[in-house]
Amino acid sequence: MELINQFVIPGILFLLTLLFGFWLSRAGIPYNGLLFNIHKLIALACVVLLGIQVSKTLLAPDGLLIALLTVSALCVTALFASGALMSTGKLKYSLMLTIHRIAPAVLVIGLGLVVLLLNRSP
Repeated sequence: MELINQFVIPGILFLLTLLFGFWLSRAGIPYNGLLFNIHKLIALACVVLLGIQVSKTLLAPDGLLIALLTVSALCVTALFASGALMSTGKLKYSLMLTIHRIAPAVLVIGLGLVVLLLNRSP
């Protein structure tokens, strides 16, 4: 249970990122600058805190854990890249939006499995 408590703040920040993302999408294009920057900064804080917490808890990572962390890192990269490309209007918007909608679901599943594996470890 102590391990799960370490991931409460990053989890809350992730939820705030989602909420501001939904709000931002409802506000329409062009994006509201204030909402867009708040969304980006909360997402960045979430990634930094999550990275710190995961690095603190990784003592003896196994292959599955490394694979899940790699998939999670790729999802975070895809989220930042697709968000940036959507805001600049580069590439196909619908493709970037699809990536920006799928990556959080994969990220939640991957990080949930990471927390379960870390909680199960002795």
